Amino acid sequence: MAGTLYIVATHIGNSEDLTLRAKRILSECDLVICEEIKPAKQLLKSLNLFKEIIPLNEHTEKETSPLIIDELKQGKTCCLISDAGTPIFSDPGKFLIQLARENKIPISIVPGPDSLIPSLIVSGFNISRFYFAGWLSPKSDERKSELLKLKDVKETIAIMETPYRLKQLLSDVMEVFGGDTQISLACDLTTQNEKIIRGRIREVYQMILQDNLKCEFVLVIDNKKKRE
Repeated sequence: MAGTLYIVATHIGNSEDLTLRAKRILSECDLVICEEIKPAKQLLKSLNLFKEIIPLNEHTEKETSPLIIDELKQGKTCCLISDAGTPIFSDPGKFLIQLARENKIPISIVPGPDSLIPSLIVSGFNISRFYFAGWLSPKSDERKSELLKLKDVKETIAIMETPYRLKQLLSDVMEVFGGDTQISLACDLTTQNEKIIRGRIREVYQMILQDNLKCEFVLVIDNKKKRE
């Protein structure tokens, strides 16, 4: 009988947010599949667990996924985790899920923390419907082109990016959407450094420049009001 592939959400900053079920499933599994080995080892060590770890990233997913399927077919239980939060959403693993379904491998989700929904909630914007734009191009010209298309999406928009491109992203968003556009910047959620910065984008941008702020963040743009 094939083993189960568990998709396990882990905490995004505060270890107390890791669910009891996630801890139990991780303790019972045979293999842990992760994006980066170091964060996975740190997580397992904090739980006093010692498991075989298989790295699965954008460069190795096509080669490694069939090997994991073979382990599952032999009855082993596998946990797929990301560096933080809920796997698959903006991380590798989609090809593995596809192969598991094709091979009729049982798949189970262990839900838990993520950064997107909390960022939308604390924004205070209308989120009855929203558009998740994900990660935009790292190249400024391409990013501006993508933002121009997003400007036509008259909904609340959520964007993710790496900490070191925060200033560039805000500058491009201000240029495309206009300096008076309301945004919410959710920084380092659930950590001691958590900040929620809301206001006109030109004001937020100046604040970021003055404080030289670098953080893990989700940017939420209030583009819905421009339709109303």
